[in-house]
Amino acid sequence: MMFTVLGKAIVVMALIRILSGCMEIFAAYLMIRFNEIDKALIINSSIALIDPLILLLTTAIGVAAIADRLSIGKFVFIIIGVAFILYGIKK
Repeated sequence: MMFTVLGKAIVVMALIRILSGCMEIFAAYLMIRFNEIDKALIINSSIALIDPLILLLTTAIGVAAIADRLSIGKFVFIIIGVAFILYGIKK
C-alpha cells in the first residue's frame, strides 16, 4: 500500500469544498423543512451568493501554492479565467 502525504493547500481546499457541500445539503434540508417557495428562493439566493466566494477562495489557495512555478503570463490567464467564470454566473 502506498502512503501519500497530502499538501497543506490540498487539505485546506478540500475542507473548504466539504464545508461548502455541507452548506448546500443544509440549504436543501431547510427548503424541504419550510416547504414554502418564497423561503426556498431566499435560501437558494443566499447559497448563490456564497458559491462564488468559495470558488475564489479555493482558487486563490491553489494558485498561491503553485505561484513559484507560474509565469506572469499563466498567472494572468488564471485571473482572466476566474473573471470569466464570475461574469458568467453573475445574475
